[in-house]
Amino acid sequence: MYTPEVCSEARNSRDARFDGLFFVAVKSTGIYCRPICPAPAAKESNVEYFQFAHNAAQAGFRPCIRCRPDSAPGSYAWLGTETTAVRAKKLIDEGALLRSSTSCLAERLGISVRYLNKIFSHYFGTSPKQYALYKQCDLAKQLLQQTDLPVTQVAFAAGFKSLRRFNDAFQKLYQLSPSRFRKGTNRDALISIYLSYRPPYNWQSMQQFLAKRIVPNLEWLNEQSYGRTVTVQGITGRFYATIEPHKHRFKVDVTLSDLSLLVPMIAQIRRVLDLDADTHFIESHLRKAAPDLRLQEGLRLPGIWDEFEAGIRAILGQQISVQAAKNLLTLLVSELGEKTEDGMQYFPSAQAVFDSELVFFNMPASRKAAIRAFAQQYVEQPQVDIDSWQNIKGIGPWTVNYAKMRGLSHPDIYLGGDLGVKKALEKSQQAINVDKCAPFRSYLTFQLWQLL
Repeated sequence: MYTPEVCSEARNSRDARFDGLFFVAVKSTGIYCRPICPAPAAKESNVEYFQFAHNAAQAGFRPCIRCRPDSAPGSYAWLGTETTAVRAKKLIDEGALLRSSTSCLAERLGISVRYLNKIFSHYFGTSPKQYALYKQCDLAKQLLQQTDLPVTQVAFAAGFKSLRRFNDAFQKLYQLSPSRFRKGTNRDALISIYLSYRPPYNWQSMQQFLAKRIVPNLEWLNEQSYGRTVTVQGITGRFYATIEPHKHRFKVDVTLSDLSLLVPMIAQIRRVLDLDADTHFIESHLRKAAPDLRLQEGLRLPGIWDEFEAGIRAILGQQISVQAAKNLLTLLVSELGEKTEDGMQYFPSAQAVFDSELVFFNMPASRKAAIRAFAQQYVEQPQVDIDSWQNIKGIGPWTVNYAKMRGLSHPDIYLGGDLGVKKALEKSQQAINVDKCAPFRSYLTFQLWQLL
């Protein structure tokens, strides 16, 4: 948490780089805001600062309807909290407690429920259950403000099992009923939400990177937007994200056949677009280790929807050009991907890949065997240790690390053996202390690729 002096300067400057790093509560109005809120700044003596929005809400403050604190970008794990607590928070953000219990979450983390509650309270000032409830209400508020879904569907999409429970929780947290946030009367299956980021965001580089790898009918891309079909825990959907650079956000149109999985879908979209990265902080760190390296501002990690797809893309991309890999992937999707009524396709399931002899591929039998063996792992056990991929003949460290970097959005993967990275280092002729670039070596990798 920043000092009150730093928060005061950031609040008065309305610097968007601080958006989401702290929240401003005004005692006279009982409202809390983002530091970029356009409302007239309150007197410093009348202001209180909170590191997290849920802390302000639990202190009795209501969210500002004008700047919508729920829209603030999140803070990444490198901001100084303990690893297990951060992982627990991330899993809850992805919906871990919507269909499971705190004891199941603790077991997943390898700790006791008592210890989970202790470290979560220490680092985030609340219990896992209370934080999960806050996230549910937070999403519900966004849906009430930004969509025309009926209140009952909003409650269901946010993970509540009953409308009464939703009304009680919402009223208690915000001191307002859900109907106060209700807008419009039309009903539409399409959900439009706004996902903010902390600037700068180098959309041009992201767009160009995706354009070279776009798979027709699975993904779509133009100068301002990216979208694709997706599968979330077996449920199908799609999204279309359009950047609004002057507002530091994306407008995201979402369709999903089961709204109860909206939470993990939104979390995945944020990861794929790398919306929670503080690029100003990352680049400042990289400059210390590589002071002469020309860095592109606002560079993000373009994510792949899930680790299975990332693995398939990486295997197909071994030792061939980007265009050749794209052609192979397009053929795979065309042959094995489930088709939609409007001609789009979903990425092939592990079962579909495993069941196929891949006769449509003109490649060595050993490469086909590696692909089918890889798919078999995910058929037999949906949760696979990504490092175990190397037990499959034909899959090595580059494939695993590439999938970690793009399929899991791991921030600290350096592809030193990559041909593009080697060429970039030769071109730059700069001395780089790679070890000192940790924990942001994935961003170093992408910075080096940009030099080409």
